Amino acid sequence: MFQKVHVRLASLCAGITIFILFVMSCGYLYISEQGLRSRSFTSFQNDMNTLVSNLEQQTIITHEWLTRIEDHGKYLINVIDNGIPFLYNERNTPEQKLLFETAHEYYKSHYEETPVLTSFGSIWHVEYQFPSDGGHRNNYYACVTFSERGSSTLQVTILCSMEPILAQIRIQRLLFFTLDLLASAVLALFSWYFTKRILKPLEENQKQQNQFIASASHELRTPLAVILSCASASARASDEERIHFLDSIHAEGLRMSRLIEDMLLLTKAGNYRWTIRKEPAELDTLLLDTFEAFEPAARERSILLAIELPEDAVPTILCDPERIRQVLSILLHNALSYTPAHGQVHLSLVNDGKYIRLIVKDNGIGIPDEDKKKIFERFYRADSSRSEKGHFGLGLCIAQEIVYAHHGRIQVGDTPGGGSTFSVVLPLPSQFGL
Repeated sequence: MFQKVHVRLASLCAGITIFILFVMSCGYLYISEQGLRSRSFTSFQNDMNTLVSNLEQQTIITHEWLTRIEDHGKYLINVIDNGIPFLYNERNTPEQKLLFETAHEYYKSHYEETPVLTSFGSIWHVEYQFPSDGGHRNNYYACVTFSERGSSTLQVTILCSMEPILAQIRIQRLLFFTLDLLASAVLALFSWYFTKRILKPLEENQKQQNQFIASASHELRTPLAVILSCASASARASDEERIHFLDSIHAEGLRMSRLIEDMLLLTKAGNYRWTIRKEPAELDTLLLDTFEAFEPAARERSILLAIELPEDAVPTILCDPERIRQVLSILLHNALSYTPAHGQVHLSLVNDGKYIRLIVKDNGIGIPDEDKKKIFERFYRADSSRSEKGHFGLGLCIAQEIVYAHHGRIQVGDTPGGGSTFSVVLPLPSQFGL
């Protein structure tokens, strides 16, 4: 499913960005080409103004002057005196003669055929663009000049090909097209990588949910099987055996209830619906109360449970006392479960001025280094013995969520000589400016 979503999301992201890129490129090209054409035509008009000024100063139009004006083929010239073509015009090829005819036809359809010149020596000219093939795209510049010389009217037509500017436009388009293709490839790769990074947390979250459901189903299957087996056996059992089966059903029912309660607790934490009721609390008193509550269980297991509190007064902090007591209960229950008889579990509180550390230390079986980062995951067990001791692998995960809700952190390390040491680090009110 995520692969299909990844492909579609990457395609959508890349498609939108590439579309925007092409639209912006086309817009820039249009503006740039209009500017190039405008500057080219302005340059042609300036050249024609200079040529017309020179023409006005010429008393005799010679072949040498016309050849010099053509500027090695840059311009084509056609001269007509009182309707009679100059002999110089014969130098033009048939294609060039047809080109001049096209230019004259375009001029006649858009301008007056012969302007009225008011005085001797006066001159008039107009510049325009026209298509050489009768189409709609202009590819030639033209300048038509009329000069009054005595009793004759001299008409000079100058043509200039737009091929240099059109070639420049084609090169610019090709360059932009190539750059757009490269940019599209980069955007496609970036979209693929970027969308993969976006979907990765969602994919991981789904995997965790699937694993959670599978683990919860597995945990619920065992007590449910025992309950069904005992219920079936009690129908054929004696009164004494039936009482034993009912006790087993009750015990497994409590086990299922405890598991469901833990799962609901984690679900609320994941949905940010966990209620933390903070109030001023003395952590040394809270630690002492938890110690007294677990002392009988430790004595029953022949485990020495000790506590160490600082001599100086411990600052009051804002926390949810019941939640912090729950964290300590989880840590103490784990410590007593994995510490052998005649072992030791040690509780202590340390105040370093910035943080308060609640420490639970045991000399039990310890936790391998490769498991230290995993023990806070849901349903994780470092060894199979955890299930035998009534652990579902949710306690430490719940403890971590509670500590995070108090802006603290929980750490695990090794006890010198063997065992595990858990530290709950809670910030003092001064760390939040309180």
